[in-house]
Amino acid sequence: MHKDYFNTLDKLNTKAGNIYYYRLETLEKQGLMVLSAFPYCLRVLIEGLVRNCGKKGFNKTHVLELAQWKPSSSSTRPIIPFIPGRMLLQDLTGLPVLNDMATLRTALAHRGSNPQKVSPRIPTDLVIDHSVQVDSFGCETARRLNEEMEFKRNQERYQFLHWSQKAFDHLRIIPPSSGIIHQINLEYLASVVLSVRQGKKIIAFPDSILGTDSHTTMINSLGVIGWGVGGIEAMAAMLGYTIEFPIPDVIGLRLDGELQKNVTPTDLALTLTSLLRQKNVVGKFVEIFGDAVANLRLEDRAMISNMSPESGATMTYFPIDKRTVDYLRLTGRSEAHINLVETYFKEQGLFRTERSIIPTYTEIIHLDLVTIEPVLAGPKRPYDLIPRREIAKTFKTSLTSPIGIKGFGVTCQSSKKKRPVTINGNTYHLGHGTVVLAAITSCTNTTNPKVMIGAGLLAKKAVEKGLQAKPYVKTSFAPGSRTVTTYLQESGLMKYLEQLGFYLVGYGCTTCIGNSGPLPGDIEKVIDRERLITAAVLSGNRNFEGRIHQSIKASYLTSPIMVVAYALVGNMNFDFTSTPLGEDTKSNKIFLGDIWPLTEEIEEIIGDKISPQIYLNCYADILSHNKNWNNLISSNGNLFNWNAKSTYVKESPFLSLKTGRTQANHGIHQARVLAMLGDSITTDHISPAGIIPPDSVAGKYLIEKGTANKDLNTYGSRRGNHEVLARGTFSNIRLRNLLTPENEGCYTRHLPSQEILPIFEAAERYRREGTSLIIIAGKQYGTGSSRDWAAKGPLLLGVRAVIAESFERIHRSNLALMGILPLQFLNGENMCSLKLSGDELYTISGIQEMQKPGEILNVKVKKHNHQEIQFHVISRINTPLELVYFQQGGIFYTMLKNLSKQ
Repeated sequence: MHKDYFNTLDKLNTKAGNIYYYRLETLEKQGLMVLSAFPYCLRVLIEGLVRNCGKKGFNKTHVLELAQWKPSSSSTRPIIPFIPGRMLLQDLTGLPVLNDMATLRTALAHRGSNPQKVSPRIPTDLVIDHSVQVDSFGCETARRLNEEMEFKRNQERYQFLHWSQKAFDHLRIIPPSSGIIHQINLEYLASVVLSVRQGKKIIAFPDSILGTDSHTTMINSLGVIGWGVGGIEAMAAMLGYTIEFPIPDVIGLRLDGELQKNVTPTDLALTLTSLLRQKNVVGKFVEIFGDAVANLRLEDRAMISNMSPESGATMTYFPIDKRTVDYLRLTGRSEAHINLVETYFKEQGLFRTERSIIPTYTEIIHLDLVTIEPVLAGPKRPYDLIPRREIAKTFKTSLTSPIGIKGFGVTCQSSKKKRPVTINGNTYHLGHGTVVLAAITSCTNTTNPKVMIGAGLLAKKAVEKGLQAKPYVKTSFAPGSRTVTTYLQESGLMKYLEQLGFYLVGYGCTTCIGNSGPLPGDIEKVIDRERLITAAVLSGNRNFEGRIHQSIKASYLTSPIMVVAYALVGNMNFDFTSTPLGEDTKSNKIFLGDIWPLTEEIEEIIGDKISPQIYLNCYADILSHNKNWNNLISSNGNLFNWNAKSTYVKESPFLSLKTGRTQANHGIHQARVLAMLGDSITTDHISPAGIIPPDSVAGKYLIEKGTANKDLNTYGSRRGNHEVLARGTFSNIRLRNLLTPENEGCYTRHLPSQEILPIFEAAERYRREGTSLIIIAGKQYGTGSSRDWAAKGPLLLGVRAVIAESFERIHRSNLALMGILPLQFLNGENMCSLKLSGDELYTISGIQEMQKPGEILNVKVKKHNHQEIQFHVISRINTPLELVYFQQGGIFYTMLKNLSKQ
């Protein structure tokens, strides 16, 4: 039960009537804090602590500890609890959450307990947006054909989700073809201020959110705090468990000046992502301030906040100001609600104006926007920035550099080879650097009318001058909201994009998540046979190896405007600064600057064609517009009817004793290294989401079960089947395991036999031999997506611990919650300095004795020549609650035990 220990409850008059709220100014009057010196994001956190004080997991001490926050960086800050106001899921990461919840219900029923105790306690939205693939493109029927194929492939998954919506309380599902999760959240779902009834009072409080997609941070642009978490942590929050984390450092990012006219908001977002990654903001909050902020449209801010996981920040927060209010009005929120938002945030000292005092920050990073130039990011990481004027030169350098984060290892002799390919009866020549995929995709960019209208204007000018996209470039257009196609059609720009091949292929993540579909003609065969380093250019937020398309090794992130430009030239070796795009009908050379959209042109169309009515019309039928979804037939009842023959949805194995329920209570003795990995290993490397190849371990398993090659679908779509996902773990075709440097992909060296095996098969052999397993890695282990299967999969392979130089925030948490021990080398030490080869035996002591987060453990290494070395590692179990879950064998057992007692 809540207790108002600090006497902060007050009444507020709004146009919607009287509401109550917990007034932060009261804390200042009591001498507990100086509100104006506090970063805005921490003000929102302390409001939540005050409001929930007295409830399970919350007490007065938490309020006092946060009120005493000091800007100096510290690794030993107090732990505070957090409960979000709502939850946000997408289908690839959300279905496993609901699958686990359905399994919990079954387990409770078997124990004679009420299964309905397993249901979300807070409002939860699940948006189905990650499943549509670009099979058809370049034609008017592309969207219809892709959506028909989507339902054919995913009917069983969708029937499970359809059942879930009926079975679970507080769960709302946004059907397929509605848009992309984060754009829908920004334009429609987010309230900014939430309210709940307590007795006879209506209590207002700031909107907050946790999501099972790492780009949940996009909503930080609207003044809503929130971030991505793994599905494991999401389920805990949905079931009413508090989330714990250390009080964060808050980095102030000061933006001054204005962007030059040829610089896009995408260039700004990519530049900031690279800058913040260099500043090592992992696990920290970033808050934006400065003179330039007032000039940034809400959609510009959304692009910056969206890229938080790529920068490493937990979130990138824009305090609410006039721009926020303007955007709420533009997107059709009611005037009464807008008044509530403005009144509440001003009364709480949460509304920023030009006169607001700049808070105190842990560190301030400064960037003058006038210094930003047009850029791309790539070819393998979203924070590797390249000025556009240097892209041709840097691609040539990458081509012949050693295989690694930026290199492809092509010999100088073969760097200029060309190979013929036939498309629609015509012959073209592909070489290293040929652009074979150009995709306007992802909520990151399609949220922003500036770059979308800019792309349309560039297409219009290109068509008018007689330019065409290269026939070997697969072009696609997949916006994150139906509002985008509405204003592009009404402005007359959509037809020009279509004339260059950018037809609407669907409303979903498509290419950004790796659902790019097959390349036209024999392109894939030629690329694979000739080992060509071809390129994809997309307006997405990630370009990790093997993610965008399995045959394409170089991927570059850029604005939708430049996606269209690259479709016109079809090559990364193209120098836009000095080379013409082509010639017009009068043989005049056409340069990029000749067709570049003017700021005035873009702003005129925004003013004329984008109105609240567009948003109101598009979202009026958001829950009912999809007839295929409406016509789905699913089972009823509180318990899901598991089908033993299903290859999509199986009862989750994580409550079974076979997964090692008590493994955390035993030391790790004589363990072998399953994989020794380098820096920047992503969750895409660990648990890929893309197409399942027929010759993969997972593909062979499905084929044995009667699945046709054409129906294998993606790893992401199979996340309800642990048998497939276990076999898919570490199966990224671009994975480089240092135990098998001669093999790229899902291979390892079994020890002591020295036999080269697929990782799954080696893990099974180790299991039969009774051998524990560990992973050794470099820096930034687990970057990228929040997918919890990057922790679940290794657990099913028998991995007990991961020793790395550093971990990305979400993945570290997922490992701990699943019962895999995340261990970090001491500063200055790594696998190279310790001369580890991976063929040793590892014993890790002190696990059973851990009593607090951050314990120092001892690792004893026995080499094959019987020599022994020892070194220390830091347990990266960061909170007392994580330690409890770990010691009980993972969070699933804790939840089952607690639910059984209720």
